[in-house]
Amino acid sequence: MKYLLYLCLLLAVLCAVTHCHHEDICHEVNNTNLRDGTQNLLTHNCDKQGSNYPDFVFRFYKQAISKEADKNVFFSPMSISTAFAMLAVGAKSTTRSQIFEGLGFDCLTETHMHNIHESFHKVLAVLNCADVNTTLNTGNALFTAIGYEPQEAFLQNTKQFYGAEFFSSDFHKPEEAKKHINKYVEEKTKGKIPELIGHLDPSTVLVLVNYIYFKAAWENSFDPLRTYEDDFFVNTHTSVRVNMMQRDGNYDSYYDHDLSCEVVEMPYKGTTRALLILPDDGKMKQVEDALSKETLCKWDNELETRRLDLQLPKISISGSYDVKDLFNEMGITEVFSSNADLSGISGSRNLQVSQALHKALLEVDEAGAEAAGATAIILNRLLRPSFTIKFNRPFIILISDKAAGTTLFMGKIVNPTEK
Repeated sequence: MKYLLYLCLLLAVLCAVTHCHHEDICHEVNNTNLRDGTQNLLTHNCDKQGSNYPDFVFRFYKQAISKEADKNVFFSPMSISTAFAMLAVGAKSTTRSQIFEGLGFDCLTETHMHNIHESFHKVLAVLNCADVNTTLNTGNALFTAIGYEPQEAFLQNTKQFYGAEFFSSDFHKPEEAKKHINKYVEEKTKGKIPELIGHLDPSTVLVLVNYIYFKAAWENSFDPLRTYEDDFFVNTHTSVRVNMMQRDGNYDSYYDHDLSCEVVEMPYKGTTRALLILPDDGKMKQVEDALSKETLCKWDNELETRRLDLQLPKISISGSYDVKDLFNEMGITEVFSSNADLSGISGSRNLQVSQALHKALLEVDEAGAEAAGATAIILNRLLRPSFTIKFNRPFIILISDKAAGTTLFMGKIVNPTEK
């Protein structure tokens, strides 16, 4: 009989909310250098060919919108890829190669696969060393059935590369096991995801969990007194009322004439930034079709500082995904089938992934640390007029970490009022 392995991916994102306390979780990052001469396979590098991992972000996005083109989309490619890379520690043969190729890695020699795990190890170390104004925590956990002992090499490698925590759960009592895992998730996501798992089968022997929690202050916050109610046009026939934030200031931005879209970079304090892409009316599909590593590099290279009257809606949305379904359509199929070779976990081919779940939450509001350079902003306002960019129709958001050089979250805001 095939035993079941639940692969649960989750994250809670709270953007631009409050000044955060720094946690001393940087014990390892002092010895971590993403530019130590060896290629980091997760880093988005515009100067070199590198791996195709950065394009995994856009392939997953395009697969997600193919199911619900007119719905909000929000997910963490970092969370999803980390969980599956950790799973690949225990995969063998074509099961392993399908996972890695699906994530954008090829040339799968043993040395190259070690470099993939080492790249995740380095990036996770950097991400967990947040700036004083940012809380960015990511981690992994394995919940094993009482009496079930995974292979020692699997436990050692998931601990070494992914910092995995290990817990025992009694899956013969599914409700108790579910509460155990959900409580862990709730604590790690500061209460933002109180119930990740809705059902567990008694034949479950292992649940793998990855979480990301992100909370940061805008480098330049919005004044709540300037927030006003306005229309957001979901489509040509439908509009909703939103709380529209407003701020005059200098932003790096670019209008892409080829794709007919505005691109605005909004930095958080520290090393993270949000990149907002606002297509012209009727141009969303054109922009989505063009999303790629090369397009992102082009936008980054073309950004110029402009004075903007930026108007952005307050956002509170969530996303929930059956990753198994999406990955099957992306060619990652064997790990979910009876042909799965996860013998690096169990010692024999008696294990398969029954579920892969991903939940995400995004909240954006005005607050944050006081804006720096207020005097200069006032002076600039007198020197030249600002150009208005109003996010009052569907737009795309990417949140990335510049220190790690990788995309943390991606989404499309179709209706900011739809949870």
